Amino acid sequence: MLRKVCLAAAIVAVTAQPLLAASGVDPQADFKAFRKYFTERFPKVPLNDFVNGPYSMDEGLRKQWKAIDEFPPYEFAVDQGKQMFETPFKNGKTYADCFPNKGIGVRQLYPMFDEKSGEVVTLDVAINKCREANGEKPYDYSKDDMAALTAYMAYTSRGKPMDIKIPNDPRALAAYKAGEEYFYTRRGQLNFSCASCHVQNPGNHIRSEVLAPALGILNAMPIYRSAWGGMGTTSRRLRSCNSQVRGTPLSAESPEYRNVEYFLSYMANGLPISGPGARP
Repeated sequence: MLRKVCLAAAIVAVTAQPLLAASGVDPQADFKAFRKYFTERFPKVPLNDFVNGPYSMDEGLRKQWKAIDEFPPYEFAVDQGKQMFETPFKNGKTYADCFPNKGIGVRQLYPMFDEKSGEVVTLDVAINKCREANGEKPYDYSKDDMAALTAYMAYTSRGKPMDIKIPNDPRALAAYKAGEEYFYTRRGQLNFSCASCHVQNPGNHIRSEVLAPALGILNAMPIYRSAWGGMGTTSRRLRSCNSQVRGTPLSAESPEYRNVEYFLSYMANGLPISGPGARP
């Protein structure tokens, strides 16, 4: 219901391309509604500050965060990731051979829709595809090596605006729509959706945690969480959320998770990359 109200309040008349009209999917209209909802609900929060999650909502937390960020808990991961990024594979190639701009400052382009496979490819998936193409074993998608490597790549993109493209391709539109639906669908014994916390209740407390707004929530990934005592990826956070609502977590980087990341990242277009981040 909340989503319908938000969209109805903000959608403007547009001349859709034929494919958009036929599919009934209009990402740009969703984007305008999403942005309007959060900026009107939190008029005192500067737009770019939404990427700081709970620290944009709570002044006390913001002061703590500034103090902590003088000695960032994710700094070790950035250093480790840089070393990993620059270390050649056994065949002599490096990650730079797999990415545009040699892998520096490209975090804001992911996830992207791969027309060849017909699927959404996140940065984490792209990293493992690179490794496998060069005869290396893939990393675990939840933490450790993957978290460190993506922390470094995110760090090289800090300040760059999220720039997610949805091509006028029925498969891309279907992936976007599936991600949107996953975000708003209730699940688990608690009957919560992602939106229950991050659209309806940002800034409110759930136990000791201040809930982050959905707008810009992925710009800070990967994150160091005090609750984890270490770094974690987007997959780890999504699986953790599923568990917290007493639902069944999906496999890391499942199509469902990649699609919801596609949806949320598109909603954050134009907001700066702030990762790696730190959260309670």
